[in-house]
Amino acid sequence: MKTWQHLILGAGMTGLAAGYVSGLPIYEAADVPGGICASYYLKPGTNERLFTLPDDGEAYRFEIGGGHWIFGGDAAVRQFINRLILLKDYLRTSSVYFSNDGLYAPYPLQNHLRYLGVHVAAQALAEMARPQGSFRTMREWLEACFGPTLCQRFFFPFHERYTAGLYTTIAPQDAYKSPVDLSLAIQGALQEVAAAAKRNFAVQGEKAAKRKFRATAGYNATFRYPYSDLSTLARSMAQHCTIHYGKRAIQIDVHEKIVFFADGTEMPYNTIISTLPLNTMLTMTDIQLETPADPFTSVLVLNIGAIKGRQCPQDHWLYIPDARSRFHRVGLYSNVDPSFLPKSRQIRNDRISLYIERAYSGGVKPTDHDMQQYIQNVVAELQKWQFIEEVEVCDPTWVEAAYTWAYPGSCWKDDALQALEKYGIYQVGRYGRWQFQGIADSIRDGFIVGASLK
Repeated sequence: MKTWQHLILGAGMTGLAAGYVSGLPIYEAADVPGGICASYYLKPGTNERLFTLPDDGEAYRFEIGGGHWIFGGDAAVRQFINRLILLKDYLRTSSVYFSNDGLYAPYPLQNHLRYLGVHVAAQALAEMARPQGSFRTMREWLEACFGPTLCQRFFFPFHERYTAGLYTTIAPQDAYKSPVDLSLAIQGALQEVAAAAKRNFAVQGEKAAKRKFRATAGYNATFRYPYSDLSTLARSMAQHCTIHYGKRAIQIDVHEKIVFFADGTEMPYNTIISTLPLNTMLTMTDIQLETPADPFTSVLVLNIGAIKGRQCPQDHWLYIPDARSRFHRVGLYSNVDPSFLPKSRQIRNDRISLYIERAYSGGVKPTDHDMQQYIQNVVAELQKWQFIEEVEVCDPTWVEAAYTWAYPGSCWKDDALQALEKYGIYQVGRYGRWQFQGIADSIRDGFIVGASLK
């Protein structure tokens, strides 16, 4: 006789939150909680991932999917996180880096036009002041907002890499990441608009800084990160959950209501809370839609620990439109906090822990040979820029569905969600609902859906 039950697929932040409030069992493919928000460690000269800090502290800290910082979210979620772990507050420092010119311009670029020179700034301002025309695609939206000068200089080449070429066909998305404010653009063409806010943060604290910095810095001007590591948050939530590790779901019979796992076991279900990517669930359930599927991009995250180069920047991350190796972002973990470095190097500050992101068309993973060639090219390029010298550890991680997109006018997502709901499968979270959101919002989503099935 079958024992029907509610269950949760995936022990990332959303699944953990759902399990925390509902008490329902979670089935997780990996051996640790957190999903792509899991921290791990590599000792210099080794390639064995350690999921806890070694006793001597002599290891670089990385994350599976690159740097994940806690930003936004409502007050209740922030209070919940603060009850579990201690968090530090940070004021973001990031730039656009034009590697061919050796030029840094603070993010967002449109609010710091003076770094591009008087002629370019004047031309860009004139174009941004024009009435916006109609648009359907991301490419058209970028040109309507920022004008051809800034688009040719940065926005087109960057988004070509960031979306793996999709930006010419997908709908505009996440406009709040690069806000458009003509008055700030004019101010930034003449003077430094962020300096006052940074001073305010140091003197008056985060709340005062947010008031002054909000308009210039987009969606994550301030962010938080645990004193220990991100996995501490996942482990703290996991302690309140029932989790079955090593349980990768590979097929779901929606008519008989059975989940089949890679280890040969199966589980009948009544209702599923799924945090797995929406396209993955359609494949596993063999649900066919007439609507063409929306696209996604995969990301190769290359985690590197190295001797710091002479020209290593102080930024937390850089947006790069012209890297020869075709990566689009460099994040510098240890510029956020020195605890990402081996213990003996944290005071000396002569090492750097960083991650490099490159996007690929959804699911097109490079071969082992191509991967090794890419790693060599990236290291050589970073050394040429004098960001790093000798590499001590280098570890690639692959995120299959890293960024999700939609075609203009597409109803695929809504159709897919409704089709799964007919069979008692409820998608939740960033990838489950095919939308961008941070850790705090993912936890909130898990709470809401988990509470409904408590």
